[in-house]
Amino acid sequence: MTDVRLITSNLIDTISELTRTADTVYWMTAFAMQSGVRLVLPHLQEAIARGAEVKILVGDYLFITQPEALALLVEHVPQAEIHLYESRGTSFHPKAYLFRSDAQSHVIVGSSNLSKSALTKGVEWSIHAPSTVDEVLFETAVAEFMKLFLSSNTVRVNSETIARYKEDYLEANQTTGLSQVWEPQDEIEVMFGTPAEQEVIFEESASYVTKQAPLTPRPVQLLALEALQQTREEDYTKALVVLATGLGKTYLAAFFAKSFKRVLFIAHREEILLQAKESFSHVHPTRTAGIYNSFVKEDDADFLFASVFTLASDFHLKRFQPDAFDLIVIDEFHHATAPTYERILNYFTPDFLLGITATPDRLDNKNVYSLCDGNVAISIHFLDAIRRNWLAPFTYFGVFDETDYSGLRWRNNSYDDEELLLVQTQVAYADAIFTAWEQHKQTRTIGFCSSVKQAVFLSHHFNKAGYKTIALHGDSKRDQRLHARQQLEAGQLDVIFTVDLFNEGVDIP
Repeated sequence: MTDVRLITSNLIDTISELTRTADTVYWMTAFAMQSGVRLVLPHLQEAIARGAEVKILVGDYLFITQPEALALLVEHVPQAEIHLYESRGTSFHPKAYLFRSDAQSHVIVGSSNLSKSALTKGVEWSIHAPSTVDEVLFETAVAEFMKLFLSSNTVRVNSETIARYKEDYLEANQTTGLSQVWEPQDEIEVMFGTPAEQEVIFEESASYVTKQAPLTPRPVQLLALEALQQTREEDYTKALVVLATGLGKTYLAAFFAKSFKRVLFIAHREEILLQAKESFSHVHPTRTAGIYNSFVKEDDADFLFASVFTLASDFHLKRFQPDAFDLIVIDEFHHATAPTYERILNYFTPDFLLGITATPDRLDNKNVYSLCDGNVAISIHFLDAIRRNWLAPFTYFGVFDETDYSGLRWRNNSYDDEELLLVQTQVAYADAIFTAWEQHKQTRTIGFCSSVKQAVFLSHHFNKAGYKTIALHGDSKRDQRLHARQQLEAGQLDVIFTVDLFNEGVDIP
């Protein structure tokens, strides 16, 4: 073998072939999973039996490496030197495989970690360069490998270090699940920071424009992608991802969709569909994306973004074969217990079903988890995200409401709509809201209301005081809703009062 070559699948074939003849085997990967270690163990054991020198460096970055994978290496190839790189908050993401024999040396650098999927059928790219092409490259790679292998950030993997790492691993994965119970002072410090930090005010001139550069997953999305990859390796065909608002669930779905040919993305709001289409197109600029709703039927696209209300009808549903899509993504998955969603889920047979939401638990006690066979790939609470600096802290003000609600009738787990409306459309009530808003406002505001009449009433009240506001609701025309958002982002509106809009899944800077 004399040429540089690109390997796009089944890297395990090349690794096993080179391991069989190598006197020196140096591997370095960011993550190691049980599935990948089990795949390579026979080849490592054979190399050790021949007297080959084996060094493996694995990272603890984001605590994705499984402690069980480290234990397998120590147990089954005890003669190998296994080191763990403690990243300490710094990115550690290399994947390199080095082989030396009397005849030739080889460098493989690419994207494949030690997992079964990455080494077999996963979408991974690696460059294989033999020493006949460039002898200096191999020696340079060995030198860089040894710098990391022997650096002060590494520890020898043994039973003691595995036990210590397992504690960190479990803690990290527990705190990225449903959040721990927080003490009041902990929440204050996480949300408000130090007294000096509390004085920071958002600048009126802040720009929200970003460059349309090629996207790569952020740390939280990378963590979720690894969790989804692991769940696929464990032969699950359904998964729920719970990520706090603002962590990029739609972009996560777009990154996850890379290995699927046809994808169906389902949501209940047109704004969500349009934003999702834009996000997917940003990640996959060369693939086609289309909308399927009551107005548009672009059903031949690679990525189809469909309204649940349109698709749930038999006429539209049966325009597609049950196996038409490899991946189905349900946005705001907590809605999926509704009959409209169930009809769709019962019809299609995708290779994988992904549900994404920030709020999986419903007040009506309907079980969302059963729709994905109880498989929650990852769950990250917003307090955990703030603590990890993935989300910015926010300030919450509770304003005392002097209204006496005791005289209102209680019907079907809520106040009587008409009686509540009479209370909420009093001038004194609006004055209290206006005074609190003027005291605490910074740049732009969205006001969430309980009824259309309340939204219109408050909008008129604020407009009389000289501010520019508008009331939007589910029956507002599409163009009006879009124009109002553009005005808000441009600073031409002070407040949008809304009912059943912008509650979820819509990004408004």
